Amino acid sequence: MSTLRCAIVTQEKQIYSADNVQMVLAPGIEGQLGILPHHAPLITALDEGVMQVRHADGREEVFAIHGGFMEVLPDRVTVLADVAERADEIDLARAEEAHQRAEKLMEKTYEGQPDHELAEAAMRRSLTRLKVARRKREGRRGMSQT
Repeated sequence: MSTLRCAIVTQEKQIYSADNVQMVLAPGIEGQLGILPHHAPLITALDEGVMQVRHADGREEVFAIHGGFMEVLPDRVTVLADVAERADEIDLARAEEAHQRAEKLMEKTYEGQPDHELAEAAMRRSLTRLKVARRKREGRRGMSQT
């Protein structure tokens, strides 16, 4: 069975590297991207969302991705993320607190106001982090985005 090598890198460090990857699901700016071995070469921008890596042995690893780019080659996927977090690094309680702060900020601003875009960005980040943290806590399996 063919597999991929997958790496996730931020400006600060490489947060993930693995061989024997069977599939990668990533949040592209135009929708979810599914990458299998022998995929056509591709460079694409990434959106905020959940990234999933499935290994040949069935294990799955989940990450919160907050923008960046992904390069796909037939045998390799490299993610250059603006911000990326492993599911096991996200504290659920802190993620919920951040979400509550983002909700309050959204309530105080309205569209067109300078702070509104910042509030929307904080809301998107908090929702992505919550989704990944809850997925880890619930021990979900499968490659669907939840």
